[in-house]
This record gives sequence, structure tokens and C-alpha cells, in this order.
Amino acid sequence: MEGSGTRADPVILTQELSTSAAVVLVIRATGEVSRYAADERSGQGFLYMEIETINGSGLAWIEFEFELQEKRGQPSIYSDGLSFNQRDIGREQLGSNRFAAYDRKFEPYDRLLFQDGKVDPGESVAFRLLITDLTPQPEFYLVQDPRIPSS
Repeated sequence: MEGSGTRADPVILTQELSTSAAVVLVIRATGEVSRYAADERSGQGFLYMEIETINGSGLAWIEFEFELQEKRGQPSIYSDGLSFNQRDIGREQLGSNRFAAYDRKFEPYDRLLFQDGKVDPGESVAFRLLITDLTPQPEFYLVQDPRIPSS
């Protein structure tokens, strides 16, 4: 992993998922976390990410969902300040090279479902994410859930 998490220097993560089940990425701050996020330029409370994921599951993915959780296993709630692009800094901050559309769901959780695409086994997919945490915590979770066709 590289990058500081700012717009100019996003965190770049390359990973391979060998499953079609949900996996959890734990995101931890490396320094002191201020109580409130004031400005995206500060980096505090704003995390720009580019995630490249290789499909090592042996099954095609037809959708891919991300879910933010402040407490592991519990849906994100309105008052936790954790969201995907909550201040709507621009639609270009969320996207994928393999999925043409996405749907954001808020309350009682924060989910981002990428749709209208496909990632065959052995292929890779890239995602651009902007995670905002207006009341930053030193640790939170990003659940990644590749979706396969139902039979």
C-alpha cells in the first residue's frame, strides 16, 4: 500500500480476493486523529483510495459492494459521520473501470454497490473511493463483497 490518502496522493491498494464471500479491510490511522474533519485538504477525515482487485475466486463477479462500519459487524449510522463522499465533493471521486454504474445507500448503513459490469476469474477491477469521516475515528472497517450470478 502506498499514498497518503489525499486527492493528490490517494492510498493505492492492490489485492487479490480468492473468495466470492465478503472480506473486511481494517483501516487504521497512523497518527493523531483530530476530533472533527474541517477541510479535505488537511487529510483528516477524508480518505481518497484507489483499490485494484484481482478476481482469484474462480467465479465471475457481476456486482461489487463496499460497506463502511465504524464498529465491526454493525451498520454505520447517521451520527457516526462515516460515509462515501458525504460532502459530495464530486461524482468523479467514486467509480470503477469495470462497472458502469453505482448505487449509494445511506441509513442505517453506508453502502456503495457497483453494477452494470463483470469481472471474470483472473481479471482485475479498479475502484476509486472517497471515504469521509466527519467525526474521525482511529479505526474503521471497509467490507468488500463481490457478487456472483445466482443460479
